[in-house]
This record gives sequence, C-alpha cells and structure tokens, in this order.
Amino acid sequence: MTLSDARQLLSLCCLFLTNSSNSLSAAEDKPNIVIILADDLGYGDLSCYDGWIKTPHIDALAAGGLKFTDFHSSGAVCSPTRAGLMTGRYQQKVGIPGVVTAKGHRDKGLTTKHFTIAELVKLAGYSTAMYGKWHLGYQPKFNPVYHGFDQFRGYVSGNIDFFSHIDQVGKSDWWNATEKVVEEGYVTHLITKHALNFMQANREKPFLLYLAHEAPHYPYQGPNDKAERTVDGKFETLGSRSDKKEAYREMVSELDNGVGAVVGTLKEFGLTENTFVFFFSDNGATKLGSNGKLHGFKGSVWEGGHRVPAIANWPGKIAAGKVTHETAICLDLLPTVAAITGAKIPNGHPLDGVDLSPVLFQGKNLPSRTLFWKHGNQRAARQGPWKLVVQGKSKKNKTVNNRPQLFHLGDDGSETKPLNTVNPDRLQVLRTALENWELEIGPDQFGG
Repeated sequence: MTLSDARQLLSLCCLFLTNSSNSLSAAEDKPNIVIILADDLGYGDLSCYDGWIKTPHIDALAAGGLKFTDFHSSGAVCSPTRAGLMTGRYQQKVGIPGVVTAKGHRDKGLTTKHFTIAELVKLAGYSTAMYGKWHLGYQPKFNPVYHGFDQFRGYVSGNIDFFSHIDQVGKSDWWNATEKVVEEGYVTHLITKHALNFMQANREKPFLLYLAHEAPHYPYQGPNDKAERTVDGKFETLGSRSDKKEAYREMVSELDNGVGAVVGTLKEFGLTENTFVFFFSDNGATKLGSNGKLHGFKGSVWEGGHRVPAIANWPGKIAAGKVTHETAICLDLLPTVAAITGAKIPNGHPLDGVDLSPVLFQGKNLPSRTLFWKHGNQRAARQGPWKLVVQGKSKKNKTVNNRPQLFHLGDDGSETKPLNTVNPDRLQVLRTALENWELEIGPDQFGG
C-alpha cells in the first residue's frame, strides 16, 4: 500500500466509522494510546529519577510500569523532536531540522506529505486528539487536524504566556482546530481539562491522545501567578519572577498533577488495563532545571541535551517496577504504536525507529543499531555504549573544540574522558557512520 493509498483508505475509514453502528464493538479489543510529552524537563528533575522535584503521580506511573534510563529525544530542542515523534523519521528528513521560530519561520512547517502517528492509528479505526504545544508550523495548512488529529486545542508556537496565551513575539496563539479562540485558564490546566473530556467522550471506542505540555518551558509562571504578555510585545520573555527556579518547580508539580488526573480518569472509566501510556520529555533541561550527572543542557548533543526521562505503563502487559537500560529514542514510538494497535505503516514511509515491544513486554534486548543527533554544527553518533561527539565551531562559539571525541558511556556517563587514542578503530567506525548519515539527510532545510 502506498502513502497515497493510505490517505484514501483513511478517508474511507473515517466515513465508515461515522456511519457504522457495528464499528465500536469491532474495535473494543484495541488498546488506547496516551502519549504525554513534557517540555524541557530534565533527566534529573523528577523524584523517580532521584531528582529535586517531588512528582508522586509520575513516580506512580513509573512504579507501575517500566522506567527507561537510556531514552533519548531525536532533537536537542523542541520542534525537531516533535517532528521525529510524529513521523518516526529523523526530523531532517521531513523538513524540520531546527526550531520553527515565531519570528523567523512563520511560513515553515511539517507538510501533509509526511505520514504521522495520528494518521497511522486512524487507519485502524481510532479517534485522535492533541492538546497543547504543536510547534510544527504556524499556518493553518500545517495544523494538527491536517495531520490525522480529529481534535486540536492548544498553541502552534514554541511557547506562550500560561495565562494570556500570547507567544513571544506578541501574537495571540490559542486554537480550536484551525480557528483562533479565546479560552481563559492556565495552560497546564487547560490541556488536562480537554484530555479528560476527550477520554470521557471516547471511552467506548479506541483512541490516541497526545498531550504536549508546555511545562516547564519558559515563561516561568506557576498556577497562582498572573498574565504578563500582551499583544504590544512589551514583556519579559522568560517571565518576571525573580525566583524562577521555584516557578519551575511549581510548573513541574502542576504537570505531575495533570498526569495524575489523566491516570485517575482512565481508572474511573475502567480503561487502565486497555491503555498504553508513554511519558517523556522533548529534550534535556535548561540550566534552571537538572540533568543529573549528565553533561550539557538543552541545545547540545551532549547527553544532557537529549537523554530524557521516559516511562511506559500498561498494567497487565508491562511488568510493574521494572527498569530498562536499553537505548531507545522517540523515533521508536510510531513503530511501537503500530505494533500495539495492529495498524499498518504504508509503503513510501520508511522508518528510522524500531518497535520497542521486545523491551516493553518481554524484557528483551534490541538489535544493535546506530543513532544520530544533529543540532546546528553539533553532531553525535551512538553505537552501544560508544558515543562520538563533534561539536563544531559556530559564529557564537569560535573557541569550541571541534575535534571528534569518543566516549564510552558505560564507564563515563558524564562524557569527560575522551578515548580517541585508546580506541582509534571505534572512532573511525563512528566517524564514517556519521558522515554517511549526514550525506543521507542532506543539508538542513526547512519544509522538506
């Protein structure tokens, strides 16, 4: 089946499911999918990762499921990871190599020629909804409703005031599908409210729910603060609170409450044992948060830029209280969801991720593979415990060491002891792999 055939089938499926009284009973055995994405949450923030913020609801999700110690975002910043999650492909291949900024990329976005995880499950008869941060295109033609989501309520930019819902260039940014609307409320609360309503309305049929939280991305505003941004553009982009670290903690705590509300609603409707929940972050923390002992922060290809907390939960299917050290990446979510739902990936959409089912359900290891990261002039490649980092010089930092550096993460998780001279053969293998990958993805180009 080609991608064009899949889109035609998708339209027919939607029509059939709308008119057929038998469609619900036929889909009763299909598991629900809930993907919860935090924004700029660090590896060392959550208490279940020995972090500094108490997060009892996320901790409970981990205690009842599987916690990853070596899970990665495909990008070191927001938009690229979201493109990777949606398509199961490296973001450079789908035209989102960097941040789709509110100031400089208002005409760029993820085009509809790229097949998404929402379109995938709609082919299998699922209802779909997304609430929160899209960040894959500002124009209506890039809207989530044109990428397989039946419902979208949220914002399309990288960040908004948590109360006035104004982006960082002073534009109102809160949408119901393709219509800009006014809705009062704290962003984290609104995302949770719409999620709970969606689950109630769709509790008797299979659904995919994608919750893309803003927390703890700036502006740093807790639930008891007030609006700061206005359409005149005169405001402090990061927020005016002097105790920003405390605001960060409040934001993560409120995110945790939202996770608790979602899990509680699943239990209320008897959906827990038929729902696969996956929680992770879109990249590492800024210096306001914590990446634990990892080197680097958001925006870098060091581990602190892309190794993130991740939790999979499905009572009765995923053993409780387990920890996996397998290396995984957000590109793996689409093929994993395909396996779980029985949905078919159409021809013409080659994937870069792999199905995580062996890890999730059988405790097995994944086949050996090489993973890559690229952010501006920074690049990295990973094979097993071995990682190659090439920082690259830039206009902002001309003194950075751009010599390729090899690390063994099993012995040196903080990436402080290069082993170039100890293992030159491994260095060359990874250099060659990285060079070939860069030839495959081509130069950074938006809108591919």
